[in-house]
Amino acid sequence: MLKEVISSLNLKEGDIILDATVGGGGHARAILDKIAPSGKLIGIDADPAAIARVHENLMDLEGSFKLINANFRNIDRVLSKEGVKTINAALLDVGISSYQIEDGSRGFSIKENARLDMRMDPSIEISAYDVVNRYRESDLSDIILRYGEERFNKRIARFIVDARSQKPIETTHELAEIVRRAVGSWGKRSKIDPATRTFQAIRIAVNDELGALEEGLKKTVSWLDIGSRIAVISFHSLEDRIVKNLFKGYAALGVLKVITKKPIRPQDDETMMNPRSRSGRLRVAERI
Repeated sequence: MLKEVISSLNLKEGDIILDATVGGGGHARAILDKIAPSGKLIGIDADPAAIARVHENLMDLEGSFKLINANFRNIDRVLSKEGVKTINAALLDVGISSYQIEDGSRGFSIKENARLDMRMDPSIEISAYDVVNRYRESDLSDIILRYGEERFNKRIARFIVDARSQKPIETTHELAEIVRRAVGSWGKRSKIDPATRTFQAIRIAVNDELGALEEGLKKTVSWLDIGSRIAVISFHSLEDRIVKNLFKGYAALGVLKVITKKPIRPQDDETMMNPRSRSGRLRVAERI
């Protein structure tokens, strides 16, 4: 939803813009095209590989941006350190990036066999391996239900605990197969792999994605200049619910005006070119 994001943010030359999840850098370049040469983009990402990749891709615009390896829940520290008083727009494109999915070694993908990891920031201590092999059955069940909205949560947790009692569950393929066995014939009725929701749940737990989103959103709103906009792209209902409720709450307080009464969804031509975009939801609000 690149076009929709850029048109929603009302960008102009000289603006200071926060790209709180710089990811692959596509949004960052489009933003810089609008605000350069006198403007500045501050891009952050929890994944150091993303920062290195985007920096290389934006070398021709050196001087117009600053990229920082940080979780967007720490936006206040980043902006304070950069000497920023207010920002003219902010973008949060939350969730996992295509680069992380396609890098099989990171342990995000069901298709690629790799050690269970799923850390967006490799420096954090808890990995998917730790969650799967060390958490109590009740905690696993709760995570799978809360973050994966998986109705077979208890059965999946029981199968995981039974399997790890024989040997540690070390790889993505091992975990996926255990989940498929737990779901059984019901999984054949689904359009997605039966392990998808469990993988999502464990990834969210490892990275505390929902907690970071709520904290980062609140802090970002406080840095917006009057009349400036914030755009958030989410990819599942749990994220979207947080964004919707926060925007609604700030609107009731007279802090934000909600621009998108309903989330903007990707056009058919975009989903055809990039099937992963089909679940994207864009919400926009303006500081008042």
